[in-house]
Amino acid sequence: MVALCHNHAPFLREALDSILAQTYPALEVFLVDNGSTDASPQILGEYAAANPSWKLTLHTQNLGLCAGFNQAYRQSRGLF
Repeated sequence: MVALCHNHAPFLREALDSILAQTYPALEVFLVDNGSTDASPQILGEYAAANPSWKLTLHTQNLGLCAGFNQAYRQSRGLF
C-alpha cells in the first residue's frame, strides 16, 4: 500500500489509522510525502517510528502524484 501525501495534515491521522485497522497480515506500507509544507512530514514520521516495518520517504519537493507513487511502488516486494 502506498500512502502518498502533499499537505494533507488535517486528514492524515485518520487515513493512517485506517491503514493500521487493516487485518490483512502481509500488508506492505510505503508512506511518501511529496514536499509538504504543513505538518504532514512530522505526522508520517511519527507513524513510521511507531510501525518499523512501514517505509517512509520524505521528498523535499513535490514530484507529482505519479512519480511519487511509482517510486514507492518500485520498492514493493509483494505480489500483485
